[in-house]
Parts: sequence; structure tokens; C-alpha cells
Amino acid sequence: MHTRYTLTRRRLLVGMAHAALAASAITEAAAATEGLPRVTVTRDPNCGCCIAWVEHMRASGFAVEVVEIDDVVPLKVKLGVPEALMSCHTSQVGSYVIEGHVPADAVKRLLAEHPDAAGIAVAGMPIGSPGMEIKGEAPRPYEVVIFASGRQNVFARYRGIFRI
Repeated sequence: MHTRYTLTRRRLLVGMAHAALAASAITEAAAATEGLPRVTVTRDPNCGCCIAWVEHMRASGFAVEVVEIDDVVPLKVKLGVPEALMSCHTSQVGSYVIEGHVPADAVKRLLAEHPDAAGIAVAGMPIGSPGMEIKGEAPRPYEVVIFASGRQNVFARYRGIFRI
């Protein structure tokens, strides 16, 4: 007995969702075996989007420690984050500073390439960046900036968590 299957939009979408879940599981398993360093996130205890970014990092295979303090600005200054790049939370991973809603993919690239820099940052809180997803709002393009003392350059461009 043969069953005929008609490819409907619903079946296509369900199949694509299953494929995405499988790919995500493989990616997370691979990241867990990469031996990624611990990320220490310093945040204001009243900021909710920071926790969403922490969950994004954990889902990408990073172990994350969260430190809550009332004023994160002195740490940003101490770590050399340029004022124009400051965001709501500051993280440290390896020898680098990660400022704001940087995609885990960019952090992994930074760690793999190990450039001579202080860190990378996403200035402000762009809609659609990790932790800043808003239901019903399309992700907006934004830049991940690499910085060091006296210099800043575009490290990557993203829309949501996808590099463009």
C-alpha cells in the first residue's frame, strides 16, 4: 500500500522547523565540546534584556556567570570600553571585553581569531540583536565593532543573530 503525500505549505514549514531544531542541537553539542571559556557578565539587577542575552550565550555553549552591581559604568571605563559603544551590560571572556548584545557567533569568531584588541561591542540595544528580540518587530541591521585603545572598526554586520 502506498501513501501519497502532497507537499503543503504547512508540511513544508513543519519540516523546516524540524530541520532547524536538529541543526540547532548539533550546533549546541559542537559548541559544548569546543571548550569555550566562561563568560562573566556584569549587569544592573534591574535590566531584563541582559538575562535574555545570557540565555542566548548559554544556548550557544558558553558557561556564564552573572554579577549584579548598581553601577556598571566604572567597570566599563576600567576595561576601556569607548563611551560611544557602551550598552547595558559588560562581559569578560578570556582576555576580551564583550559590550552589549553581541551575538555568540561573533564572540566565537573573536576567540578563534584572537585579534589584537580590547574587545567587541554592539552599541545601544538594536531591535533583534540577541536579548532584544521584540515579538512582531523585524530585526534591524546592526554592527559589531572591534575596539582597542584609540581605534574602532566594524568586525561584522548582523541582522538578528545572522551575519550579513
